[in-house]
Amino acid sequence: MLRQVDRIDSPNHKVVARVAREPSASVACPVSAATEVLATEGGLEARGAIFTRPEVVDFILDLAGYTKDQPLHTKRLLEPSFGGGDFLLPIIERLLNAWQATGSNGSVLDSLSDAIRAVELHHDTFRNTYASVVALLKRRGIAANTATALAGRWLLQGDFLLAPLDGEFDFVVGNPPYVRQELIPAPLLAAYRSRYQTMYDRADIYIPFIERSLSALSVGGNLGFICADRWMKNRYGGPLRSLVAERFHLKVYVDMVDTPAFQSDVIAYPAITIISREEPRTTRIAHRPAIDRETLTTLAGLLHAPTLPKDAGPVRELARVTNGAEPWLLESADQMALIRRLEGTFPLLEEVGCKIGIGVATGADKAFIGDFKVLDVEPDRKLPLVTTKDIMTGEVQWCGQGVINPFAEPGGLVDLAEYPRLRRYLEARRGVIAGRHCAQKAPASWYRTIDRITPALAARPKLLIPDIKGEAHVVFESGGLYPHHNLYYVTSDDWDLRALQAVLLSAVTRLFVATYSTKMRGGFLRFQAQYLRRIRIPHWADVPGPLRRELAASAIKRDVQACNRAVFKLYGLNHEERSALGGNGE
Repeated sequence: MLRQVDRIDSPNHKVVARVAREPSASVACPVSAATEVLATEGGLEARGAIFTRPEVVDFILDLAGYTKDQPLHTKRLLEPSFGGGDFLLPIIERLLNAWQATGSNGSVLDSLSDAIRAVELHHDTFRNTYASVVALLKRRGIAANTATALAGRWLLQGDFLLAPLDGEFDFVVGNPPYVRQELIPAPLLAAYRSRYQTMYDRADIYIPFIERSLSALSVGGNLGFICADRWMKNRYGGPLRSLVAERFHLKVYVDMVDTPAFQSDVIAYPAITIISREEPRTTRIAHRPAIDRETLTTLAGLLHAPTLPKDAGPVRELARVTNGAEPWLLESADQMALIRRLEGTFPLLEEVGCKIGIGVATGADKAFIGDFKVLDVEPDRKLPLVTTKDIMTGEVQWCGQGVINPFAEPGGLVDLAEYPRLRRYLEARRGVIAGRHCAQKAPASWYRTIDRITPALAARPKLLIPDIKGEAHVVFESGGLYPHHNLYYVTSDDWDLRALQAVLLSAVTRLFVATYSTKMRGGFLRFQAQYLRRIRIPHWADVPGPLRRELAASAIKRDVQACNRAVFKLYGLNHEERSALGGNGE
């Protein structure tokens, strides 16, 4: 276990606060050594430091209820990663204003020493912000020795995920760090995984930050974070979504994507969440507000109001947003109702004879991919390749690329001794091919592509879908081309692919993908397999002949409005449901 070392005061009161250490800590301990590396050497990227604009900080504090009209000196607040003090300094200002408004004559040290706990890992950042805190307190008329004592009580240098915390907190607020797993030393990552059940799959470090922060909340307490929204829908966020659904209430969600929420331009796909330790009720939702104090103050009032007025402007209220590990559905109430009806009525896409997959990843495209005619290997060792460039127009216009196929039909890799041209080709590029991670793990199979290539897939008719698009871009390929890894494909033993193309081009599919997928900058959606598999569709045998022909004809013409009209009939959408999708009710 970690323990907390008492605050050390220097003779001139300049010192430093508390430090978290392992018992009899030594740099020989791999976890301590890894933590120390991040604490001393980490740059902004390694530390995940992104700085929040003051207007947004005040907005989050208002939403969390940390306002000067409350007796904040009787409450406890935790800031898990205080960085340069973007949140911490305004928090201190609010605390002092609230305390002074009570007219208390008590000792500021006795009254306020337990009101804040704030943690920071990086040594230089800690020292700089510590000095800023002391300077702020002195500007507010607090004596120098008391200011340093308060700062020493409030601030803790250490790793929030490992450091000890005393008691529970009424508020946890901040901007947790954005650190990819690849940047975390292996011993530290193992320690996190052993402590936090939500550290799952490719989870970013902010995931266990949220878990620990939630576990520190008192009954009725509020967590207010601005952080990436990926966990709300992605696979790795499942355990954290389950935790929130089981034990907490998602009070407020504010989509901040494409807003200047931070002091620098970062691709963080941020959202603000207010999560409380209380029984779940409805969730209030707003999207992409203007970042100015007047707008945010007004919005905070609406989101925080005891009862939402009839004309709530940009604020909506949704029930049952959290549902176990399921992705959060944050669309409008009428669209959610439609999704729920379709999910309760129709089977999943892959339950009606369709298969969704992704094209081949080679791990070394420059070696395995080239001009099909020029690739100097045996004819049965290469396949024509289709990429996103080939389908930009909405029809397949093959540019002539090909991919090397090192796999034998029965299974395993071909014997290079039986393919001299292939052997020469691969040996000439061995340095690049054998340097891949997959090749180093299995040196005897150094010339395999990451994904197995199955030539039969090339021969099959299929629908091709690029990953990232503003709208569905679904292209029919009649057979003969093998998909690249930047394309998803759909095949079917039952459904006519042209009719299925109409469904995938429709507003219904867009609603499914928009509901379950993460959104990219500029409103782009990710048409990934995990989201396409959410689509519901009738069995082909249940589709009447005239409607089959109408669906196929609309797709062949690439007439999206005609696709919508046919698909609305397919699902039996009523007037209100069509209106929810932007349909004209025909």
